[in-house]
This record gives sequence, structure tokens and C-alpha cells, in this order.
Amino acid sequence: MDFITPEVKLVEEEIKNVNINRQVLKINKIHSDISEFYKLPLTERQNQLARMLNLDQDDHDLLKNLGYLTKSQIDTMIENVVGSYQLPLGIALNFKINGTDYIIPMVIEEPSVVAAASNAAKIARKHGGFQSDKVESIMISQIQIIGLKNIESSREKLIKNKEKILKIANEQDPMLYKLGGGAIDIEIRDLNTRKGPMLIVHLHVNVLDAMGANIVNTMAEAISPFIEDISDGKVNLRIVTNLAIKRVVRCKAVFDKDMLGGEEVIEGILNAYEFALADPYRAATHNKGIMNGIIALTLATGNDTRAIEAGAHAYASLTGQYSPLTTFRLDLDGNLLGEIQLPLALGIIGGITNIHPMARLALRILRVKSAEELSQVAAALGLAQNVAALRALAAEGIQKGHMALHSRNIAKIAGVPDNLIEKVANLLVKEKKIRVDYAKEILKRISEGEKL
Repeated sequence: MDFITPEVKLVEEEIKNVNINRQVLKINKIHSDISEFYKLPLTERQNQLARMLNLDQDDHDLLKNLGYLTKSQIDTMIENVVGSYQLPLGIALNFKINGTDYIIPMVIEEPSVVAAASNAAKIARKHGGFQSDKVESIMISQIQIIGLKNIESSREKLIKNKEKILKIANEQDPMLYKLGGGAIDIEIRDLNTRKGPMLIVHLHVNVLDAMGANIVNTMAEAISPFIEDISDGKVNLRIVTNLAIKRVVRCKAVFDKDMLGGEEVIEGILNAYEFALADPYRAATHNKGIMNGIIALTLATGNDTRAIEAGAHAYASLTGQYSPLTTFRLDLDGNLLGEIQLPLALGIIGGITNIHPMARLALRILRVKSAEELSQVAAALGLAQNVAALRALAAEGIQKGHMALHSRNIAKIAGVPDNLIEKVANLLVKEKKIRVDYAKEILKRISEGEKL
């Protein structure tokens, strides 16, 4: 007989619910070709969706509940908005980074992540916490030039007109330039493709405390006509790259061998690291653990999670094989020395950080004063998350701690009342049967008066 894991049982329950929803959709045939839906007021969009899908009153009320967002706030964020989707906000504790203590806001739904990061940070504190290097705030926009007759001649003309190109770029944001930022350099790359040779101009822009995508894209658009004229080619794409190679963060920490669990645990961590270094299948999950922390902070502060993910995974592949974003070795005293290195294009101004009330609150909780400081914190959080995951794998298996927290979710899914959730969750863990059906069985036994 195959062993059925708690996750498989949960998935089976979810599949049943999905199938029920599919049956409802078959009964209520819908049409998605709705003209000018975005022009409707938010309330009418919600009403129209409820009518189309025959939503019950509870679902309709859920759509209307915007939480801490106002109608005008949510209506400016995306098109066709019909409601607000909320996730838990937690805080990671014990972090000391470059001599400063931080309380780190994290938005994530996965159990055990916040607790694991806090625990790893506590272990790192014994040896001074985390040390993050200085981070530049330089973003790169790419201008693709095609249809060139003479690559070398075009390259020389671009180099010769570098100062003019930078001048045009900086005219797009005089305030950024006045504050010490702006376009600072260009780099020209040859690219051989199946469509023929191309020149790629990289415009380097110091975006200061912004993530910077909007301004570098604006500058790239502005310099493109001039680049076309002097290169005798045609500009095709002009867009930011999310491989923010000029915003790489490096952070390290020493994790005490005794607090980690001794030499055997450290040996397990090092073996796990070597596994990830040699095998991209394992490296993907290794890096996922890192991004659990970094993306939770990115989301909390209103930054672009997709850009951060894309940049990190591209950076992990630069050598030609997908590799871990962290490295581990022993220090002279036998403690674990961990280091992380990855690009982090984060900002504390611009985007929704100025619009979203919880993003603003998260930045106040974090108390960072610059995009550089935010990136340093994010890197430390990613390193702590990675160490916590590897320690769990090496010491006791990831499921023990993870499923203990997950048991509360299972109890909730099973319909256990709030006042009994903790009791049922503890029984699920004790019996090592963290399943929805068993949670329902426990609830039934309690309701029948059985003492558990």
C-alpha cells in the first residue's frame, strides 16, 4: 500500500472542492467578453461579478470588504479591481545587522517561516549577528539595436556620443540628477542571435532610494531616437533588466555550533549544501527557502516580488548551471559560516510603497532609511531563512516543525471551532495524523463527550 502523506490528504480535499466549484460553473455559464468593465464604479463591478457567478451573500460581502484599503486607493492600483486579498503580516525578531537591531515585517502564508527566521537570527547574534556589505542603487535599462550594417562603426559612434546620451537621459528627471543620482554610464554589448548580430546598449542609472524601473524605462525611451540616428540601426526593445547585477548584496554571519545542535547537525548542513551545489534540482528548493524570507519582506514593503524572484534565479544561473545563492563552510572554531550573494532591486519610495497603507506601516516598523539598508536587511533575512531550513532538514526533518504549525490550518479546514483549534491541532501532532478527516473525527469524539 502506498503511504499517504498529510499533504496528499489535504490536496485530495482541495480537489473535491475544486470539482464542486467546476460543477457550479457548468450550471452558470459565463461570458468573459465584457466591454468597458474597467469603466464601471467598483461597487457595480462587484455587483456584476456576483450576478454572473451567482455568488451567495457571504461571497458578495467578502468582495465588498476592502479591509484597510479605501475604494480610491484600491481603484488606482490595478485595472478591473473587484476586491482586496489579504495575507498574514508577521514580524521576525532577534535580527542584528551591521550592529543595528531590526524588527522585520513579513507577509507570508506558509507556517513556520517567521519562527524559523527568528530562531536562526538568535543563533547568529551570539557572534555579532549579520554583516552586510555596501550596496549600490544602480539599475540597468537595455536598448536593443538591430539592422546594423557595420557593428564596429556603430559602436564607435555610440561611445563617442556617450556624454550626449547621458545628458538626454538626465533631462528626464532633473530632481534625481540634482539629488546625486541619474544616468552615469553606458555599456555596449555585442550579441549574436538567430536574427543576426545586434548591439545592446546598457544605460546605468543611479536610482537612489527607488526600485527604479519606471525612471530607467523613461530614460531609455528618451535616448532611443538619438541612438537610432547615430548608430544607423533601428531600436527595438528599450526596457529595464531585472538581472540587477549592479545591485548585488553580500551578507555573512557566523552560526554558533552548539546552538545549531552540534557538529553532527553542522555536518548535515554542509552535506546538504554540497548536494545543492552539485544538483540544480536540489538547488531550486534550496533557493526557494532563501526566497521565503526575502519575498515575504519584499511583499510587506510594497516592492516588486516578481522582479526580485526573476533577478535572483537569473543570478543563480550565470555560471551556466543553476546554483545555490548561499555558501557555507566552517570557521576556525568549528562554527558554521554562511554567506549570501544576490541582486536585490528594492526601494523605499515610488511604486505602491507610497500608496499602500500596510506597506508604509511595514517600513515604519523596519525603520530603514535607504534602499541600501532595506537590501541589507533582506539579504540577512534570506540567509537566516536558509540556515533554519537546512538545520531542520539535517536535525529532524522539515516536516516535524512545519506540520506542527500546519496542523492548525488543517483543524480550521475541518471546521473545528476557534476555541478548540489548539486542542485538536495538538492531538493531530501527537497522533502524527495531520489530516482533515482525522481532525473531523477528533471533533466528533469531543462533541460526543469523549475525554481526549
